[in-house]
Amino acid sequence: MAVMESLEKVENALERDLCDHCLGRLFAQLGTGITNEERGKSLRIFYAMFSPEKERKEVPKEAEECDLCNDLFEEIEKFAELISENLQEYEFEDFLVGSRIDPEIEEKEEKIWTELNLTTGEPIKSEVNREVGKLVQKKIGKEVDLETPDIKAIIDTRFDSVDIELSPLFIYGRYKKFSREIPQTKWTCKRCRGKGCDKCDGTGKMYETSVEEIIGEPLLEMTYGEDFTLHGMGREDIDAKMLGNGRPFVLEVTDPVIRRIDLDKLESRVNESDKVHIGSLEFTEKEKIVEVKQARAIKTYRVEVLLGEAIERAKLKKVKEELVEREISQRTPRRVSHRRSDKVRKRTIRDLELVSVEDTIITLDIKCDAGTYVKEFIQGDEGRTQPSLSELLETRCEVDKLDVMKIHYPEGEET
Repeated sequence: MAVMESLEKVENALERDLCDHCLGRLFAQLGTGITNEERGKSLRIFYAMFSPEKERKEVPKEAEECDLCNDLFEEIEKFAELISENLQEYEFEDFLVGSRIDPEIEEKEEKIWTELNLTTGEPIKSEVNREVGKLVQKKIGKEVDLETPDIKAIIDTRFDSVDIELSPLFIYGRYKKFSREIPQTKWTCKRCRGKGCDKCDGTGKMYETSVEEIIGEPLLEMTYGEDFTLHGMGREDIDAKMLGNGRPFVLEVTDPVIRRIDLDKLESRVNESDKVHIGSLEFTEKEKIVEVKQARAIKTYRVEVLLGEAIERAKLKKVKEELVEREISQRTPRRVSHRRSDKVRKRTIRDLELVSVEDTIITLDIKCDAGTYVKEFIQGDEGRTQPSLSELLETRCEVDKLDVMKIHYPEGEET
């Protein structure tokens, strides 16, 4: 902006009854390192010094009552004190201040920008947030975080009220499931949709408990949170155990009043259960959910298979050799066709080990790609999986027990 053009814009702005904050904010994008209030004072001096008129001009004075903000900035200290008082009951490391401004003030500001043809202004809300935030920071000794604050305090400047928004708490870990009778997450009763009915004995749930509830309920007590959600790296069937190194998960708690909980204590409380154990707990961020949900980890399963007839070890060995590193085609199984699209998926059987043979019962360790339908690989699903163990052994195969023994995550992990 040329000097003469700048002078003209400043002169037009000075014709209005504005405080130094509002004057400086009209030109906020010109120069850094000073506050809008300081910029406003400087612009008054700048105009007096460089006005093209020959006679010396007196430095224009700040308006006694600002026509734009209605002297809102005289209340900054009060807003900071209100927020500081409201934050006392919460535990957090960093914070962010937000605000709600009278819409009439925001409309007047935009009108001034248009009338003065200005593109250098800053919204009043931004300045209020920043100035209040600086004072709160001094009062409570906590840092401002513009990206991912633990807590956000929103001051309504019209009513001197404060709303608190708590960021969710995220905890990463691994769980083992020892029961064949509970799902990973809470299943709402389909009949009553959670309200409670005869079918669910008034619980609103299809199952008494879940991995999610066993982990989440003690965590909710420790954080005084509102609710919890378990985000798992895939899920095992209800009748399958999750053993070995455990399944990675992120537990999300909404509105946690307490954030610095003792993770060892949480682990101990959960592990009192005979159904679920957890470990490798650590605090994490929201981005970990995406990593966990999108990971395509290879898995190792232990499967107990009931055969239609006894099979000689030689044939079992031959079939094993045929299947190792073999790509199989799996059309969406009948048991999940009601909730998944009908298509053919290609998966690879990475390894297959014969653990034991007892007449018509064999136990196998199967290492395979993420997303492999192991039960269908064993029994064939009426030809929807090809090849299948049943097809190659030329006899009926049924899964009696299935357990997840290892999730190979991170990639390449073998311990």
